[in-house]
Amino acid sequence: MELMEKTVEQQTIFEGAIIRVRRDRAELPNGHIAGREVVEHPGGVAVLALHGDGTVSVVRQFRYPFQEVVTELPAGKLEHGEDPRLAALRELEEEVGAKAGKLTYLGCLYASPGFCTEVLHMYLAQELELGRCHPDEDEFLETERVPFQTLVDQVMNGTLKDAKTVALVLKAKGYLGM
Repeated sequence: MELMEKTVEQQTIFEGAIIRVRRDRAELPNGHIAGREVVEHPGGVAVLALHGDGTVSVVRQFRYPFQEVVTELPAGKLEHGEDPRLAALRELEEEVGAKAGKLTYLGCLYASPGFCTEVLHMYLAQELELGRCHPDEDEFLETERVPFQTLVDQVMNGTLKDAKTVALVLKAKGYLGM
């Protein structure tokens, strides 16, 4: 059996500044028709900024959907057609105030493939040159540096809950052989 679903109909039900929401009808492998809801998102980037002393820059910011302050790695949304590498460099400079002498692509992940098209590209930034942060006008955050092993421990004990942060910390751990 081929595990494909064929789109039969699409209807946009919401179009916002960041996302578009569709209600689709799809033909299943057995020929039946099923409803599908899809959130279209332009994708994003996340950056693990590893300093020479073994610390990593993290940001703490209020995340409205959860009504709490969340600790996460610097990240941001892609602009339409933007190169993820350039977006990673931009977010690193905006949120951490750093430029990377070395930027390594560690792959991508599907944020929530059951309903969302968001693809997150993950980068490891090294050989950092520090400057000043300049977050977006509507972005309020605190930046701090945490030992890399502390982040790994927080991932493993469930303290860090942000999916992109969890994934990127573990990918970097494997890549660095730590």
